[in-house]
Amino acid sequence: MSNWHDVAAQADLFEDAGIAVTVNGQELALFSVAGQVYAIDNACSHGPAKLCEGWVVGEEIECPLHQGRFSLQTGEATFGPACESVKIWPVRIENGRVWVSVDQSLS
Repeated sequence: MSNWHDVAAQADLFEDAGIAVTVNGQELALFSVAGQVYAIDNACSHGPAKLCEGWVVGEEIECPLHQGRFSLQTGEATFGPACESVKIWPVRIENGRVWVSVDQSLS
């Protein structure tokens, strides 16, 4: 069984905006930033907020409730009140489709 999951059409992603997807019960947020697609846990580590509803600032996502920020590249908390990192997941694009692996996070 493949560890890669087809989660969305690349055309479903808009620059600097997030969408939520679920893979094997894991809720993720997908973001397209400067031609790169990122998959990150959708839950803020600081409180009950969905990161897919946040704002992209450079290559960071800002929590819509608490204004904490996370690196889309590493998952690291970069601005308080967030202090705990979130997981990021491997992404690949094939034939206009976004594929994510949730077997092992990159962070």
